[in-house]
Amino acid sequence: MRQGEGRRVYVHEVAPRDGFQIEAMFIPTDRKIALIDQLSRTGLAGIEATSFTSPKAIPALRDAEEVMRGIRREAGVVYAALVPNLRGAERAMTVGVDEVNLVMSVSETHNLANLRMTRDQSFAQLTETIRVVGGQAAVNASLSTCFGCPMEGAVAADEVWRWAAGLLDAGASGITLADTTGMAHPAQVGEMVEAFRSRWPAARLTLHLHNTRGLGLANVLAALEAGADRFDASLGGLGGCPYAPGATGNVCTEDLVHMLEAMGYRTGVDLGRLLDCARLLPGLVGHEVPGQVAKAGRIQDRHPEPEWLAAVRAKALGRA
Repeated sequence: MRQGEGRRVYVHEVAPRDGFQIEAMFIPTDRKIALIDQLSRTGLAGIEATSFTSPKAIPALRDAEEVMRGIRREAGVVYAALVPNLRGAERAMTVGVDEVNLVMSVSETHNLANLRMTRDQSFAQLTETIRVVGGQAAVNASLSTCFGCPMEGAVAADEVWRWAAGLLDAGASGITLADTTGMAHPAQVGEMVEAFRSRWPAARLTLHLHNTRGLGLANVLAALEAGADRFDASLGGLGGCPYAPGATGNVCTEDLVHMLEAMGYRTGVDLGRLLDCARLLPGLVGHEVPGQVAKAGRIQDRHPEPEWLAAVRAKALGRA
């Protein structure tokens, strides 16, 4: 029996938001919509389609409303959007997002650099946003730098649990533990997942892992072993934190699904269709992307043997 036989894992695609937001070239709205529509047909559990952030702050996603209005929604797919504040939530509600993804950092320095607020100020805004959203959409709270901050270093686990507890008490339906700058290692990830599960066994937990130091899929394996079953991932491995210079992006969606499928986990994702999406990316963003399976093919793919091998085989078997 393969390790993951029969176990369900939920994959949430974040490239249209986390990946596209740092691209230097603006991706036309109609091409974003076309990609999201294609992704919707792959069987992904959810897609983070955009961010309702100030267009001045993230001009790459200035078309958030147009994207959400233009996509064709597939049954069973949760369409989420990142919402940094109350104004963003109000915008998201006008276009009927299924889930708002709130964000703050557990590192004070990173929160100030990324959101221009203290953690207390962010928390106050997020709890008010949860109250205003009410039952109009599900609310997920993403906690950045849970596994370390590039400016402060190690982050105490108790700090992570303090903010997670506050957001769950305020009404968040799920928590994402984010390795924002790719500082996590497998032992740490396993310990954090086990600790979260022991505190909130009924809460929905998602892992948002980056591959900055090449440990992305290893960290997924550690999280799976500790009981996690939900992961953010980015098509082609797009994305990356601006406070981790030279960083690669998130765990690559197609590489993740390929690994899970090979190990016997059930994702519900059609890998062939997902690879078709991934192979569109270089033309869409104007550069190569980190993902590997779209380039190398699946491990079960077979290739025709070279024509000259027949003569070699015959000679080796004494038939020449």
